[in-house]
Amino acid sequence: MKPLPEIRLETTRPALDKRPLEKRVGLIALATDHTSEVDFRRMVASERIGVYVARIPYANPTTPENLRKMQPSLSAGSALILPDEPLDAVCYSCTSASVVIGDAEIEAAIQAAKPGIPVVTPPMAGMRGLNALGTQRVSILTPYTVETSQPMAAYFAAHGFDIQSFTCLGFEDDREMARITPVSLVELARKAMHPQADALFVSCTALRAALAVPGMEEAIGRPVVTSNQASAWNCLRLCGDDTPRPEFGRLMTKPLAA
Repeated sequence: MKPLPEIRLETTRPALDKRPLEKRVGLIALATDHTSEVDFRRMVASERIGVYVARIPYANPTTPENLRKMQPSLSAGSALILPDEPLDAVCYSCTSASVVIGDAEIEAAIQAAKPGIPVVTPPMAGMRGLNALGTQRVSILTPYTVETSQPMAAYFAAHGFDIQSFTCLGFEDDREMARITPVSLVELARKAMHPQADALFVSCTALRAALAVPGMEEAIGRPVVTSNQASAWNCLRLCGDDTPRPEFGRLMTKPLAA
C-alpha cells in the first residue's frame, strides 16, 4: 500500500459570510405532508432565501382531535430548525390544525424555541392575503369533512369575513388530499365560487392548489388564495422580498399590509 500523504493544516483562516444565505425561513411540516415542502422550494427558496424544514408526528384521520395532538410537538420541532440560530420567519404548515389549536397558541409554542421570530400559520396568511386583495365576501373550499371544516368557517367569520358559501370534499386522509389533481381543483373552484363572493380561499397545505391558482383565477374571474400560496407570500414579504410573482396568482403581486 502506498504511504498516505502528509496532511498539512492551512494556517490562514478563510473569510466567512455572516450567513450562508441572507434570509432563513423555517417550515414545520407534518410527517405525512407531500406538498408543503415542494411548494416552498418552488415559491420561497432562492439564492437569497433558504427554506429549512422540520417534520413533526401526525396520524390520520384528519379530525379536530388528531389535529390538536400536534400542539406539544411544535416547540421541539421548531428547536430542530438550525438550533440556536435566528430565523426570519417560521411557518407551521397545517391549516386545519392552526384553527383548532389557535394562532396565539401556535405562536407561543414556536417562540418558546425561537424567541421573537415572526410566526406564520396558513389561515393567518390566508386572512392577510384576502385583506391585501381588499376582499371581505368570500367562498371557501376545503378537502375536509364537515366536522373538520366547521372550525375553519368559524375562524374566518370571527375575523370579519362574510362567508358566501362553504364547500368541503369529505376527505379524511391528508395523503389522499395530496393526490387530488390540480385540474380537478380548477373545476371544484368553479363549483364552489358563489356569484356574490369577491374571492375564493382554498384551504389545506396538503392540496396541490398553489399549482392550480392561475387556472382557478381564470375559471372564476376573481382572486384565489390558497394555504401554501398565502403562507409562501407571507414568508417572502417578511424576508423583505416584494418581487411580483403573477405566475402564482394575484396575491403574489401584493404587498403585506402593515
